[in-house]
Amino acid sequence: MKAIEVTEFGDSNVIEATERDAPEPGPGEVRVAVEAVGVNFADIMQRRGHYHGGPKPPYVPGMEAAGTIDAVGDDVEREVGERVVAMTNQAYAESVTADAAGLFDVPESMAFAEAAGFPVQFLTAHNTLFEWGGLEEGERVLVHAAAGGVGTAAVQLASEAGAEVFGTASTQEKRDLAERLGADHLIDYTETDFAEAVNEETDGEGVDLVLDGIGGETSQQSLDCLAHGGRMVAYGAASGQPGQLDTSTLLFNNFSIYGYHLGQAMQRDPGRVLGAVDHLTELLTGGDLEVVVGETFPLSEAAAAHEYIENRESSGKVVLEP
Repeated sequence: MKAIEVTEFGDSNVIEATERDAPEPGPGEVRVAVEAVGVNFADIMQRRGHYHGGPKPPYVPGMEAAGTIDAVGDDVEREVGERVVAMTNQAYAESVTADAAGLFDVPESMAFAEAAGFPVQFLTAHNTLFEWGGLEEGERVLVHAAAGGVGTAAVQLASEAGAEVFGTASTQEKRDLAERLGADHLIDYTETDFAEAVNEETDGEGVDLVLDGIGGETSQQSLDCLAHGGRMVAYGAASGQPGQLDTSTLLFNNFSIYGYHLGQAMQRDPGRVLGAVDHLTELLTGGDLEVVVGETFPLSEAAAAHEYIENRESSGKVVLEP
């Protein structure tokens, strides 16, 4: 089978196409003939060598794939031919194995490219908003990168829950997308101090919750528009730098800061993570949520897909198709 391999840590030129034997499913596993692979910023961080606990080269990247089951291992109640999407390892390939207990069904009405954008971004968005962030109806939430993969999911979920949604995005096209998905206030962070914009819109009260997948200076700046007793969930560092926080700001404003990492949470507290699945599945199959697929690339052009995200050209989910 064809697969994509990261040969060493570095820029996108360390990504190479290779041939590997198709994997065989073990007990409790299925094998999926892959139709679409979700590309996540975590894949880029791993490739750069900046991802704590990430794989060591050479390795096949990727953590979510959608397709059709074509083989099942022992003690599996799934059937060959079922349409599924899986959170798995080594997803940049024509065939992957996955734990049968962690599969999501893909309805016939949903394209595989859409399904590949569901598990990581919607679980992350739901968990950071609710299971970790404690968002309630009527509260205000600031979503950074509101037109990105997690951002588009978070905007929809927060709006559906009755929150007032603020979002940052760098272009008018991205802001229009976030607004269509339910954001109430859009901020061009390249031209405007987003904290000042939030405070002006809220008469100085600020927001109750911030979702921060950016890190760097954005983390401290986010506290400048957080309401007294507010919360922030840090779930990434797309800036390439971890968030730098002044603890005195936390003390005098009674802020709460939560860290969230989907992979670690799945290992250590899967019930808390997967409690969102039934709600998400109901919303998705009912047509109440939209998986925004921004761009698709052939599997062989995985390097170009990484560059597309790194250059901040992407909106929604970037997908690879074998």
